[in-house]
This record gives sequence, C-alpha cells and structure tokens, in this order.
Amino acid sequence: MPTTTFAEFAQRADYSLLNSLRPDPQASGDGHDHRPRQVFSGHYVPVTPTPLAAPEFVAHSRTLFNDLGLSEALAHDDQFRRLFSGDISAAQEPMRPFGWATGYALSIYGSEYTQQCPFGTGNGYGDGRAISVFEGVFNGQRWEMQLKGGGPTPYCRGADGRAVLRSSVREFLAQEFMHALGVPTSRSLTLYVSRSDTVRRPWYSPNSRSIDPDVLVDNPAAITTRVAPSFLRVGQLELFARRVRRQAHPDARSELQMIVAHLIERNYRQEIDPALAFSEQVVELAELFRTRLTALVAHWMRVGYCQGNFNSDNCAAGGFTLDYGPFGFCELFDPRFQPWTAGGEHFCFFNQPAAAEANYQMFWSALRPLLEGNSGALARLDQIRDGFAGAMQQELEAMWARKLGLITYDAELVNELLQLMERSKVDYTIFFRRLSDIPEQLSALKESFYLPSSEELDGQWSSWLERWRALIGDLSETSAAMQRVNPAITWREWLIAPAYEQAAQGDTRAIQELQAVFSHPYEAPAAELAATYDRLKPKEFFNAGGVSHYSCSS
Repeated sequence: MPTTTFAEFAQRADYSLLNSLRPDPQASGDGHDHRPRQVFSGHYVPVTPTPLAAPEFVAHSRTLFNDLGLSEALAHDDQFRRLFSGDISAAQEPMRPFGWATGYALSIYGSEYTQQCPFGTGNGYGDGRAISVFEGVFNGQRWEMQLKGGGPTPYCRGADGRAVLRSSVREFLAQEFMHALGVPTSRSLTLYVSRSDTVRRPWYSPNSRSIDPDVLVDNPAAITTRVAPSFLRVGQLELFARRVRRQAHPDARSELQMIVAHLIERNYRQEIDPALAFSEQVVELAELFRTRLTALVAHWMRVGYCQGNFNSDNCAAGGFTLDYGPFGFCELFDPRFQPWTAGGEHFCFFNQPAAAEANYQMFWSALRPLLEGNSGALARLDQIRDGFAGAMQQELEAMWARKLGLITYDAELVNELLQLMERSKVDYTIFFRRLSDIPEQLSALKESFYLPSSEELDGQWSSWLERWRALIGDLSETSAAMQRVNPAITWREWLIAPAYEQAAQGDTRAIQELQAVFSHPYEAPAAELAATYDRLKPKEFFNAGGVSHYSCSS
C-alpha cells in the first residue's frame, strides 16, 4: 500500500548514520549551529535547516515517489511541504528534530588542499548548504534525503547556505534525467520556492558574451531535496585519513574505521560478506568501488555528460553521480568541452577518466591506514589501484563498441570516427542517434553537422561508413541495440534556461514538459516535441553567458 500520510512517512524513519557514527563533540545539542567554525572531530554536526518563507510547490518526481511507494498527494501535504522546505519543526516521532551536515577534505586532481579553507587548516570544508533531514527504509531499501539550499551550517564559510531557483531547477531535472538515461545518480524528490526570500548572486546580463558573470541578480530562494542510499563522499574518507596521519586526536583511527564500515554497510553490504575480516572487507570495497567508478564515467561519456568539477568531494563513494553544480551535456562535439568557466581542461569531457583515477587515488590513500601491518592486504589494495587505468580503458572500449553496434572494439575505427566528428562539428547526441538507423548514405548523418563539409571530408566519411557497416551484424537487431544506448534527446541548456526563468514568474509548465520528455530519453519524441528537442543548437546560443558556459554561482 502506498504511504499516503505524513504520519505513515515518519514511521519509515531509521537513522543509521546518526545511530552508528559520532557527532562533533563541540556541536550544540539542539542543532542551532549555523555560524562558520572549525570542526575538529566527529562524523557529523547536528544542524537545523532554515525554513523558506511561505514556500510554494514547484515540482516533484513522480518516478521517485512511485519507487518509494509514496502517494503523490504527499508533495502537497502541509507537513511534508514544511519539512522539505526547511521547517524541521514539522518532524514527528520517530523522526529527529534536527538534521545533520558533514565535513570533508578538498583534493583537486589528486592534490590535497588546506589553505583555501577560511581557517587555513582544512577543518572548515564540508556541506555548507546541504543538510540531511531524513533517513529511512522504503520498500526494503534505505534512502537519505538531503536539502540543497537549507541554510547555513558550520561549513558555510560565511555564505548564506541558500540555493537559487535556477540551480535548483537544474539539479532537480538533471538527476531524474540521468536516472532515465540509466546512469547511476542521486535522485530528486521535491522542489519548493519562496517568492519573498531572495538571495543575490553574480550572473550574466541578457545576451551577455562574457566568460564570467557580469551583473548581480536577485534570485528567488529555493530548496530541492536530493535522495540517495547515502551521501558519503571520497572527500569525507580523506578527511578522516588526514586526521589519522596528523594524529589529530586519539580517536582519529577509530573514526576512520567507523566511517569506512558505515560506507560498506550503506552502499556495499549486498556484495561484501559481513563474516569476512574487516581488512578483507576493505580490500573488497576498493575493488567494488573501482568497478562502479569506471562504469560510471563510461556512462557519462556515453550520454555526453561532463561533471565540470570532479573533485574528490564531488565524488560519491557509492559510485554514482553526485553534486549537479557546474555540469553540462556536450552538444557540439569537442573532447575539451567544459561548461564551467573555472573548471579548466583538466575537468573537461574527455579528461573525466583521468579525473576519476585521481579521485580513486585519494580513495585508495584513505583506506591504507586501516591496513597497516597487514602486508598481504596492502599488496592487494595497491594492485587494485595499479589496475585502475586498465579497468577504465576496458569500460570505455566496451562503451564505444555498444554505441557503434560492434561485437568487438575497433580502436582504429573509433579513433578515426572521433577525428571526423570533431572536424565536421557534429552534434554528439543527434549524430549517434542518426547513426543508430545504420544509414547507407552520408546525407542522413549530415543532419547532425553544424557546418557544411568539404568534398574531401565527405569522401572520408563515406569510406568510414562503408567500413563500419561491413563490421556489424543483423541490421535490425544492431539498430535496436544502438537506440537503447544512444538517446534520442539530450539536455540542452538553452531549453532549460527558459524553464527556470518562467518558474521564477510562477509558470512551471516548461518544467513539467521537460520532466515528461526527459522521462523517456531513448524514445523518439513525437513530431511536435521533436521540433523543439531534436534539433541543433541555434547560433545565438553559442558563447552565450549562462547557456554555453556558466560560473558555479548558485
């Protein structure tokens, strides 16, 4: 039976994190802990979120509500709305009257950072505006629910802890789109906005061609609730490992072991035998996370997704996509595609496998202190780390073979294709979808070209097409298989921007349409929708601030 009342929802509460991990001993007991400060120990800080004033419903995920067994009417229930718009006084037993925020360490591309912390120590990094407010079991599966934009925490580094409607709409839609694409991801539950609470952020003026934001804009404050089996990050494990190395306090090693054990319990228990010695479980964890992370990045490459800022603190230790901040989807194919103005080429589209390996290196480093004195386990752990590049390459080769309908990977064919795609300025999604029809003539593929091609280039394309068709088997079966991995539509920022702009005026119809279209991304849209969603990026949106590129300001 579906959960139809808030009282029934509350009965699902089961706080494994709060029950098994340690709070910051310097935290207030009541959760009123909102000022920036250093946090030296403990796994979490109890924090009460800051409610939105007069919250209004914007959207909820029908798919996730169904997966959780929740009645859709709950999205409009007064207590449910209050809780997920930041008013935790709506909680009722056995729920807790406070939420929690967590700390992490910062590593960028495998390099540890501390000086960027406002205290210069690294003890101020963590969830500045992400506050978990619920953990429970639904249909036999454990889920954690976290407010994005729930107000300040001790980790807010002087900011307001709020999120704007723009970024909230993007994260809400992106998580459910990625889920529909078959990419492991956090999920979206609800989105609420306040018309009276506003926050000022740098952004782009209309028709701006600036790289960086050029105006300050007052934005409606919003809260989106993201949902995942856990929100444990590689950066969190790093934080506790650094405390062990620094001998920061007497319980440092114990706290590291506790959070790793909690990660196994929350995200890997079905695959790791609890009867194994803990050292063996740690080694198993390292191998399983490597498998998940390499598969995840191959999925990203398959659908054209670029994380934009794939630091270790944005890398979920459960092996799924997390933190939809400066992300984007590749339209005009460019291996160096990077939507975030501060991201640099090291976090660009085709560098994501290398960024993942850097994050895995930090994960491996965080586990090593738990295996000190166990030379056999350490050797196996090191061997797993040393095999990351090979495992990543294997996943990528399998992915390219599936996108092309090949039985086995052909490096020469794939590399030549990528060069032709770049030279011809193709649209990544439209090209592979048209290729999935296995055309005999190049003219069908030219629907994905942004510029006319030369006679010489056409000849190279025709030669490639002929050699590719000779390698595939049954045309009908291959075409159907390719259409299952090459989506018919993609995320196009120039279609998302009007949705959040209209939502700011109270009109959510574009968000509802995007939800519907994104829920079936491998199905060719109806003709009236295809005219909007299955077309090349219009010329005016190239180099447009806030559309072709954007800051992390949210």
